[in-house]
Amino acid sequence: MADPLLCVTGLYKNYLENVPVLKDVSFNIESGEYVAIMGHSGSGKSTLMNILGCLDTATAGHYYLEGRDTAALSSDELALLRNRLIGFVFQGFNLLPRSSILDNIALPLLYSGKSKVERREKATVMLTRVGLAQFGDRRPNQLSGGQQQRVAIARALVTDPKLILADEPTGNLDTQTGDEIMKIFQDLNEDQNITIILVTHEDDIAAHAKRLIRVVDGQIASDQAS
Repeated sequence: MADPLLCVTGLYKNYLENVPVLKDVSFNIESGEYVAIMGHSGSGKSTLMNILGCLDTATAGHYYLEGRDTAALSSDELALLRNRLIGFVFQGFNLLPRSSILDNIALPLLYSGKSKVERREKATVMLTRVGLAQFGDRRPNQLSGGQQQRVAIARALVTDPKLILADEPTGNLDTQTGDEIMKIFQDLNEDQNITIILVTHEDDIAAHAKRLIRVVDGQIASDQAS
């Protein structure tokens, strides 16, 4: 039987004089799942997301990504693994304000060895995929919030990741636009079998996922189909 895409075992994370943020967290996520991680502010869910994205490391315990123990990898190896496997979508979009939309999308491909022409061609394909083909030469401040989040999704997809981590991706959007963004995630999961892990504190957003992990005070309070 194949290893799960993600395997978290006995994970702890401490900050500031050993104050625990995550306490004995364990779970597996299989390839193709759509999972919401839900909790109130300060519950530890964003810290957990950062560890899953190889942006932070645990104090104790293990996190295996595609069977590799991330604690045993160097920072360069983590960066390569992150770039190859993971696409990120953030609440604040995190677009470079002075770069064009196409250049923002192409940015993760800088480490791929592709030429500038190849990077822009791939970025154009992704921009078309999220319905914004005509906006490639514009700057982020010339787009609406919903359009900027579509650009962020295109950027997350440009490396053909197996996993997308989305941290409060609708937090800065109105309800209708948020629903449109969630439909994109649903299509990516169902049509392309991309694994989606969504961090949110909103019940209606978490309801789009097929599995719900609730985090309370740094521990898994529940883990069930939604």
